Amino acid sequence: MTPDDVLSEFRAAGALLEGHFILSSGRRSPVFLQKMFVFMDPERTARLCAALAEKVKERFGRIDYVVSPAVGGIVPGYEMARQLGAKAIFVERENGEFKLRRGFEIPAGARVLVVEDIVTTGLSTRECLAAIAGHPGEIVGAAVLVDRSAGKADIGVPLVSLLSWYVPDYDANDLPPELASLPAVKPGSRGIQGAKA
Repeated sequence: MTPDDVLSEFRAAGALLEGHFILSSGRRSPVFLQKMFVFMDPERTARLCAALAEKVKERFGRIDYVVSPAVGGIVPGYEMARQLGAKAIFVERENGEFKLRRGFEIPAGARVLVVEDIVTTGLSTRECLAAIAGHPGEIVGAAVLVDRSAGKADIGVPLVSLLSWYVPDYDANDLPPELASLPAVKPGSRGIQGAKA
């Protein structure tokens, strides 16, 4: 699957949005990938994750456990685990920090891959990695559908992405005039009014 194919999947799902968006990091961007519009289609999700799984196998070999951050990483994490023949578990926040809960464990000797949907700054991926660092098993790397940093986000382990794409993001106090002139929306919490697909 080429980078253009990946973007076409997001466009076809109505998930490639333009406007003024507040990202989960607090930074601002003129482009937002509403990945849940992709994940609501199981066939589209399977196509994307199958292509990413092939890249993961080439880079890391066997994977035993896929760990994803809740909530956004659960669907791609599950589908990646299915494609890789691995177990799927996730970390979730407890008192503000990611932790393995629900009785999830990583056995000694397991080859572990962290799977995210989209990376911009890499913060949630780093937090997920920190949450499982003290558990048995070998963290071999991470995989994402879209790396919005085009390889600039340092997550501390090797990262495989289906699409490496630079999308500008800005500090809220240092916006270009064309972005500052648009109303800011935070997708996921207040909807996506004002965005155009």
